[in-house]
Amino acid sequence: MARRVDRHERRELLADALMRLAAARGLEAVSLRHVAAEAGVSTGMVQHYFRTKDEMMTFALGTVMDRVRRRSQGASTPATPRELVRELLLQVLPLDETRRLENHVVLAFLAYAAVKPSLATGLREAAAEMRAFLAHQVRTAGVDGVDPDRAAAGLLALVDGLGLQVLSQRYAEDDAVAALDAQLALLFGRRQQSPGCGRAEPAQVRAGLTPPRARRRPAGG
Repeated sequence: MARRVDRHERRELLADALMRLAAARGLEAVSLRHVAAEAGVSTGMVQHYFRTKDEMMTFALGTVMDRVRRRSQGASTPATPRELVRELLLQVLPLDETRRLENHVVLAFLAYAAVKPSLATGLREAAAEMRAFLAHQVRTAGVDGVDPDRAAAGLLALVDGLGLQVLSQRYAEDDAVAALDAQLALLFGRRQQSPGCGRAEPAQVRAGLTPPRARRRPAGG
C-alpha cells in the first residue's frame, strides 16, 4: 500500500530546498522552478503546495522560527529565567551548520522584505514573540533597575550583531558565546559560586568591563 503523503512534511521539504538556495543565491534569484530542481520534484508539485514564491518564503521563515523554538525547548530543562534566555539565544546564533543556514535565510528574507514590505509581517511577528518571551523572563527574574522590554530588545540586537560577525568570519563562535554570557552576567548577575570560591565581584568586573576596586589597605599601613 502506498505511503500517504504528509502535506506538512512535503511543504517542509520544499522549504528546506528554498533555504539552501536562499543561503547560496539570495531570494531575489530564486524561483519556484529553482526550488523544484533543488528538491528533485516537478514545478507542478511545488505549485500544488505553494501558489506563489512569497507564500513559500513565508512558510520557510515560519519553519525556521519553529525549529529554533523546538530546539530551545528540547534541550535539558533549564531551571532559571537566565538559563531559559541563554538557551533560546544560543539557538539563534549561527554556531553550527544548521543555524548558519537559518541565519543566511533570515538575512536573505530581510533583504527581500526591504523591497517588498508586505513580506515583513512574519519577521515583525517573530521578533515580537521573541521579545515578549525574553521580557517575561527578565521580569520573572526580578532584576532591579532594568526595563524588561528594553533589556529584551537589547539582547536580540546583541545576538543579531554577533550573528553577522560570525557569518562574516570576523568573530569566532566561542567568542560570540562569551560575549553573550558577559551580557547575561551584567543583566542577571553571576551564577551561584562553587564551594571554595572567594566573594563574588560585581557583574561589571566579572564581564571584564571595569577594574575591581582596590583592596582596602590596613589602617596605618
